[in-house]
Amino acid sequence: MFIPKLYRSEDSILMKEIIRENSFALLISSVDKIRATHSMMMFNEDDPENTYIETHISRANPQAKVLQNGDEILCDFLGAHTYISSSWYDHINVSTWNYEAVQIYGKVELMDHDELYAHLEKLTSKYEKFQQCPMMVKDMGKEFVEKEMKGAFGIKIIPTEIFIKQKLSQNRKETDFKNIISHLETSDDNARKIAEKMKLIQK
Repeated sequence: MFIPKLYRSEDSILMKEIIRENSFALLISSVDKIRATHSMMMFNEDDPENTYIETHISRANPQAKVLQNGDEILCDFLGAHTYISSSWYDHINVSTWNYEAVQIYGKVELMDHDELYAHLEKLTSKYEKFQQCPMMVKDMGKEFVEKEMKGAFGIKIIPTEIFIKQKLSQNRKETDFKNIISHLETSDDNARKIAEKMKLIQK
């Protein structure tokens, strides 16, 4: 991901927020050919000194058939994003897109049985706890869960490089910057979220 200095961030809190709110991300590898799978990901901070991304894909997925310990992989998270019209500037220019994104390169570490079970418990709890009648892994019975687990391929991604990008019209003068926010605030949810992010960085 190309990140001009103006849009580069080192904010780990922002990184975790983007991952948490946009966890259905792309798992990209190039072991035998370029492969990409959308999968649910979680940022594991159980040990703050050894954080990692955890996810799982189907064992029937061709990507699962080639991944091994030590392979390099890329996790791609796209956060809030929206179109920026050039009609919102006080001068002629090109339209663009504002967005937040995180890319994490890392080394594959395959999960063992217990790690995969714990991963599925955490992942299920994250989303089921908001349901009216939550169905947790413990409610399904261990025998059933372990039968279903046979079709899951658990992966930990140990980060080697982390890139955080916030492209929020930082290159625009104040009047255009404020005008962009005004237009975004009257648009859809993603646009309004970008407007809020722009206000946070406003000087």
